[in-house]
Amino acid sequence: MFLSVFDMFKVGIGPSSSHTMGPMVAAARFLDVMRASPFEFHGLRASLHGSLAFTGVGHATDRATILGLGGFRPDDYDDQKAEAFLAELAETRKMQPEGLGELHFDPKADMIFDYDHALPGHANGMILMATDAQGDVILKQVYYSIGGGFVVTEEELAQGKATDEGDPVPYPFKSAAEMLEMAKSSGKSIAGMKRANEIARGCPESLSKGTARIWQVMNDCINRGLERDGILPGGLNVRRRAKGIHDALLAERGMNLTAPHTINDWMSVYAMAVNEENAAGGQVVTAPTNGAAGTLPAVIRYYLDHVPGASESHVEDFLLTAAAIAGLVKYNASISGAEAGCQAEVGSAAAMSAAGLCAVMGGTPEQVENAAEIALEHHLGMTCDPVKGLVQIPCIERNGLAAIKAVSAASLALRGDGQHFVPLDACIETMRQTGADMHDKYKETSLGGLAVNVPNC
Repeated sequence: MFLSVFDMFKVGIGPSSSHTMGPMVAAARFLDVMRASPFEFHGLRASLHGSLAFTGVGHATDRATILGLGGFRPDDYDDQKAEAFLAELAETRKMQPEGLGELHFDPKADMIFDYDHALPGHANGMILMATDAQGDVILKQVYYSIGGGFVVTEEELAQGKATDEGDPVPYPFKSAAEMLEMAKSSGKSIAGMKRANEIARGCPESLSKGTARIWQVMNDCINRGLERDGILPGGLNVRRRAKGIHDALLAERGMNLTAPHTINDWMSVYAMAVNEENAAGGQVVTAPTNGAAGTLPAVIRYYLDHVPGASESHVEDFLLTAAAIAGLVKYNASISGAEAGCQAEVGSAAAMSAAGLCAVMGGTPEQVENAAEIALEHHLGMTCDPVKGLVQIPCIERNGLAAIKAVSAASLALRGDGQHFVPLDACIETMRQTGADMHDKYKETSLGGLAVNVPNC
């Protein structure tokens, strides 16, 4: 089994990897299908189903889908060009994707929120359609946004997990048990095995440049979030708090009476800065999703800024270790809040972060696996219940608390010898079963939990 570090960490835009990035990617894929088709097209249509419909407005799913049909992609998204495109579309009801000519699209009539008909493959379903001159559908494709920006067609989903395609890799572990056995027999760290797998599919230079860019985008996102204040969009009137907290922390530096637990505020503020940027539609990196994007960068920043002896040269090992854990969770359970609740997003992020921190602080593979298990275990059962469908409450603070848990999990694992009662594989399987049993209203539909028990305005 192989999932690249660049599959798990994708540069994109907020507020959601599954509800914003995924639909944009799906739309771009549909344009490629249209370009390969012999038909002559005159219009486009889209319908959102399940969680994509219920929380689509709050997650800007309609906007992302329309932009994707217009040729925009998350990895090189230009906000000014996007706004100009949307303004022109509202006036002309026409778009002209590259290589397809002029196509009719009325955002009010052709962007459909279907709340009554969930699609069978996944909670995040959408249907993209192309029409002829009479408005009849002549090309149609069902897509599922399965979390973390991953998108599959209904045919691909029916074929099962597509994670073994491509050239073989030297360490194709599909479970934590296999991972530890391969580490023991090879003498390599988890990051070392992951690096060898990545190089087998690419080259050392691409890996080095790619991971450096991932961290640069993450760190830039933290810094932007620490510098900006104001009100987040969406109607809840949520104030950005990261800047104010950060300013207060800076002012307190060097004071003799600073409480030891203040370090938790530093971890939280780094995470909150990222998730406030995400909520505002800014550039973030999936880790493994947008809703959980703040946890891992916060732990890396904590390591670099607050741990004696830390070095930025270790960030690649942190990311590779975290990606290895994320791959196990995705392959054997889920990283989608719409599929398994927030345990699959923030819980996975905490496990990834704990593993990465443990690794760069000298942990053995057994200690790294233990750190991931501790962090994930104590997020089991966490629901995804965003108020008003916005990735703000409780998502922003939740990332901060997950960062604190991740650091605590890594510290506990480093205090032991790697031997522990609950294997990571058992914890991942428990998360999968819990997600399957969880009521749909707690899985990113905003129909239960906090979403219905606090005021929405």
